[in-house]
Amino acid sequence: MIAISDLILTNRYTKWFQTVLPVIVFLSLWEIVSRLEIVNPRLFPPPSLVWNALLEWAEKGELWRDIKASYWRMLIGYFIGGSLGIVVGILTGRSRLINLSLSPIIQVLRPMPPVAIIPLVIVWLGIGDIAKIFSISFAVFFPVWINTHLGASSVASIHLWSAKILCPSKIRIIFNVLIPAVLPSIVAGLRTSIAIAFIMVYVAEIAGASSGIGYQISVSHLAYRIDKMVAALFVLAFAGALADFLFARLIQATFPWMQADRNH
Repeated sequence: MIAISDLILTNRYTKWFQTVLPVIVFLSLWEIVSRLEIVNPRLFPPPSLVWNALLEWAEKGELWRDIKASYWRMLIGYFIGGSLGIVVGILTGRSRLINLSLSPIIQVLRPMPPVAIIPLVIVWLGIGDIAKIFSISFAVFFPVWINTHLGASSVASIHLWSAKILCPSKIRIIFNVLIPAVLPSIVAGLRTSIAIAFIMVYVAEIAGASSGIGYQISVSHLAYRIDKMVAALFVLAFAGALADFLFARLIQATFPWMQADRNH
């Protein structure tokens, strides 16, 4: 009889194999197509050359510096935009007066592409980190706000009225009743905003920077180093995927009941 632990290990290895195999096949086909010059290898360098460019980037000591610079800008902007989105979303979702005052303004700004404000932000704040963080915060705010707003406005009033009878403290009601009820919507908005934050990191660093993954993409483009451009794009994609993975694991560890509810 096969032990349960053996079944678990086999299942894990199967999932790992199913995940890795398509990547290996894709990279192999890419290498073959480029080496046979079915496509122009100068425009579509094979993965081996991309890997060499990545090693060159690391050996110069610039890879870790650029990753840290991009992550730092992303995290600060993400935290500011996400925090404001949560607070304002709860206020507009539960207060009719605040909703009537702020929501029309937010709804006018929300369809505006965040990339479109970059030139204006540069005029206002220059090309330093403050401008980049502001751009990221601006982009992150709206998806977090709309998800939080919809979640807060959908909480049944009878639940809050019942809580007021049992506990007259408004602060305790907010933290013990309202926020837990809105939490799934907040998490959805925050997770969606991770990809948006990395998009804005790339755009902001292209607009003017001396470090960062987006900066390396821009410099490689000017130098016609397609292999390094592709390497930097893969690093940016991996950084975003890692951030999303860590966020999902953090939510699972902090709020395991949300994972259980989703499974049901």
